[in-house]
Amino acid sequence: MPQVNWLAVIAAAVAMFGLGAVWYSPVLFVKQWAKVAGVTREGSPGPGFIWVMVGAFVLTLFMAANLAFVLAGPGTTVWFAVAAAIAAGFGWVTLSLWIISLFEQRPLSYVLINGGYLTIGFALMGLIIGLWR
Repeated sequence: MPQVNWLAVIAAAVAMFGLGAVWYSPVLFVKQWAKVAGVTREGSPGPGFIWVMVGAFVLTLFMAANLAFVLAGPGTTVWFAVAAAIAAGFGWVTLSLWIISLFEQRPLSYVLINGGYLTIGFALMGLIIGLWR
């Protein structure tokens, strides 16, 4: 069984979730994202929104745990962890999102906004997991 630091997994998930709070905020890309995603942002989010956030965080925990298992080898350096996380975030996740976006005929900005978040988020998780072994 690989040795996984579960506190690092939780910290990595919290960090990626926090990045999302900034990324999809008025400070950065919420207006552009809402437009290309076809999301209306009028009024309060409603009571179902809490379950969206809980579900998103639980899924982020699973992503962080998965990354931690991939990086659990004894020879893993922090730089390898970040590089592997970027490779996963861009090479698998963002490019998969891009393929789906092609079929859905989404604009490139949709891929750049969401894929940018995912790639940087994975890099951040890789950094935390790589540092906190």
